[in-house]
This record gives sequence, structure tokens and C-alpha cells, in this order.
Amino acid sequence: MSESQQAFPWAAATLGRRAVCTVLLTAAHFRVGAATVRRVAWVSIDSPNPSNQSLRVWREAMRELGWIEGQNLVVDLWWAEGSADKLKALVPQILARQPEVIVATTGPAVRPFVDAQVAEPVVFAFSADPVQGKVVQSWARPGVNRTGVSYFSLELVPKRIQLMKELLPRLKRLAVVGWPPHAGELLELDAARQSAQAQGLTLEYWGAHTGVEVDAALGAIDGWKPDAVLVFAGVVASSHADRFAAWSLRRRLPTVSAWAAFADAGNLMTYGPVIGEAQARLAVFVDRILKGAKASEMSVELPARIEMVLNLKTARAIGVDIPRTVLQRADRVIE
Repeated sequence: MSESQQAFPWAAATLGRRAVCTVLLTAAHFRVGAATVRRVAWVSIDSPNPSNQSLRVWREAMRELGWIEGQNLVVDLWWAEGSADKLKALVPQILARQPEVIVATTGPAVRPFVDAQVAEPVVFAFSADPVQGKVVQSWARPGVNRTGVSYFSLELVPKRIQLMKELLPRLKRLAVVGWPPHAGELLELDAARQSAQAQGLTLEYWGAHTGVEVDAALGAIDGWKPDAVLVFAGVVASSHADRFAAWSLRRRLPTVSAWAAFADAGNLMTYGPVIGEAQARLAVFVDRILKGAKASEMSVELPARIEMVLNLKTARAIGVDIPRTVLQRADRVIE
């Protein structure tokens, strides 16, 4: 009896030699020559993009750890094209490929797997508190087959407001835009209100779920006449950075958020975790799981480094003079 027949005697009896080969090739891991090939699902809420930065840095990190696609690793890419409903519908297809690890690159990408209570290990990047979001039971010991990196840090909220006050000494009225379903949104809002009060600022909050609602919120903010806008990190900031930048230029009002891509899109400033490094860190979790570690016993991590990015081109366009004391502390300046 062949090795494949010994491994899958039921298949040999009922499906025949060709079907056995098919079963073997679709198993979670299989052998090509002398190498055992492992299968990982990489899942994004975004539209298909081979140049996606999160994918690129994760692949590079996997290669550095010795996982080479086409040799000992197969990566199935799944794109939800901005639709949570589509991602939910993809879950059975993803599981049918029998990945040994699922990499969920954002909070919206991990949510369908949490809701479906999948048994496969899930490594995530999550912009909110993963305990409040019911993704894990605790930071130190997840208790479920999920772990990864969370960008959530309440300490950064007052720091952003402090930086905004340094940038804009005349700042008095601060508009905040967020995504109400975001786990920890109320905690962030409370931290923002406390910081604003300490800085002598008046703060108003607008929630938005879609691009249409972002436009409606910005229209209402126009009427409130703020001196600046703070956008909470998460779906609204990442999905609609261009929208905020265009509005900021038209209204000559500074917009600030957490992730560098927001400043890259044309907004004034960001202060928050280095997302690329955090996405690369996901490869370490995958590597450990493929080598036998249990996700349920691997602590959720915070990003190792925080960066401030300033967009001087935008500052000039909207008439903001960046103080030298702030400029010298910037990790990156966009000219």
C-alpha cells in the first residue's frame, strides 16, 4: 500500500487514486518533494491589491522567518472589497481550504471569524480593545484560539490632543469623529473629553459608519465651526482619509488621527503606532503557531513603537505654521 493509501485508506477505497491526490493537495499541509508545505489564509477587508503594504511587510517578515511561498508555504489571499457582508460570506470558503492559521489584518477582518467561533487559530491586528471587543478573554491569556496585536491605547488620546494644542495655540473648539461600533469607543471618547477639559477645550463628537455618514458629519461640523478635527483610529480614519483631507483643504481646517496613512493621504498630522511594524509582527505569531504554540496561550501585544508624522505640504496649504519644537520631534515629515 502506498504512503497516501496508508494515510487515507477510506479515500483509497471510495475515491480512487486521483481523488486521493486531490484530498492530499487540499489538506492543511502537504509534502512537495522533501518539504512539508503549510497553508495560511491572509484576510483583508480591502479590495484586491498585490502592493498592499500590510501584505508586503507580512510576507517579508515571513520570509525572514524561513517561510518561503512555493517551497514550504502556501498563502491564500482573501479580499472582501470593503464589504463586511462579503467577508462573512467568504468564511466557509476560507475554512474549506483548511488553513492552519488565519491572519486577519484589521478588526473588521477578524469579526466574522469571532462571530462564527471558528476553531482554527486566528492571528489578528485590532485597532480596539480586544477584550471589550470580545475577541479574547484577556490580554495576557486570550483563552480562545486567537491572538495578535492591538493598536488600542487610551494613553495616546490625550497625547494627540496635547500635540494639537501645541500645533494650534488658539485651539478652542475640537470636533471628534469616530465609528460607534468600535470596541472601546466610549473609553476613547471619555479620555478625549477629560483631556479636552484639562486643555480648556470644548469638544463635540460625531459618529459615522459609511462614506455618506462621514460627509453628513463633516457638514454638521461645518456648522459647529471647530478649530480642528480629531478622527479616532479605526475604520473611519483608514477608509475615508482622502475624504477628510479634501474637506480639510476646502475648509482650511487641520485634521489629525493616529496612523501614518492618514497624513500620507493629505491630512495634517498623525500620532500613533507604526502599523507596518505591527503587521510584520503578525508573522512571528504565525511562525510560532506553525511550530506548535497555542494561540490561546500567547499574549496579545501592543505595538513596539509610536511615531509622529507631519504633512508640511498640507500645513502650508491650510495656513498652519508648525512650531519648531513640534517639528523637531516629528519622526517623519511630508514635504
